[in-house]
Amino acid sequence: MYPPKTSVRSTVAALGAGLLALGSAVSMADCDARSGTRTAALVELYTSEGCSSCPPAERQLGRLAQVLDAGADAVPLALHVGYWDELGWKDAYAQTAFSERQQWLVAANRQKTVYTPQFFVAGSAVRDWPGRLRDQVQEVNARPATARIRVQATPQDDAVLSLQIEAATLAGAGSAALYLALAESGLVATVARGENAGRTLAHEHVVRAWIGPLAVTHDGLSLRRALPLAANWNRARLEVIAFIQDTNNGRVLQALRAQRCAAS
Repeated sequence: MYPPKTSVRSTVAALGAGLLALGSAVSMADCDARSGTRTAALVELYTSEGCSSCPPAERQLGRLAQVLDAGADAVPLALHVGYWDELGWKDAYAQTAFSERQQWLVAANRQKTVYTPQFFVAGSAVRDWPGRLRDQVQEVNARPATARIRVQATPQDDAVLSLQIEAATLAGAGSAALYLALAESGLVATVARGENAGRTLAHEHVVRAWIGPLAVTHDGLSLRRALPLAANWNRARLEVIAFIQDTNNGRVLQALRAQRCAAS
């Protein structure tokens, strides 16, 4: 089973011509992050502003560092889906690619139901997230890394973030793909209709841009990208996330977060 190619097309279409390969070497990066010898836990939350049971899960994601053990290595992402929009409130942060990815992860976990809020840790579904999130992150962190990632990021100007990424799987890893995300925290929205009508919601780690899947092997992958930054994104609250995922079973082999990369 391979991640849906439709997610690649929809993301590239959304970003438009901004995803351009850079012709010259990236200068010394303001952010230079490298993965370690243990596996960092990618924590994905599928959520929607139209879902009344999602705010508690979003608060859990926002305070993840307080929920987990000291020293835990977790990379949080909030992916907003649009299938709640029909109830009267359109989630401005939702992307079709995220709904498609959630469906793929559910299938990879041999489950049938897609719902919100839904957590995945390193590609594995968390059935009882209030009670099991901490334990599943701990279990992932105990695994030796089977992939490595390096992310260098430099703001070229106020509208473009230059990225250089190096990624590789280690011996014994199977078919894998690299994903990149740009996420923003500190977002606030007042919902006028739907299940959350009249509520003001706070959002953390919201994915704004998404690139992937990009095939990666033990021979390594090196690429450069110029990522356009929308004028209304808070540069100081942006973070770059990269992760490598097994394309057969959905297991995330390694994840990495580089914070405050776009602040000039």
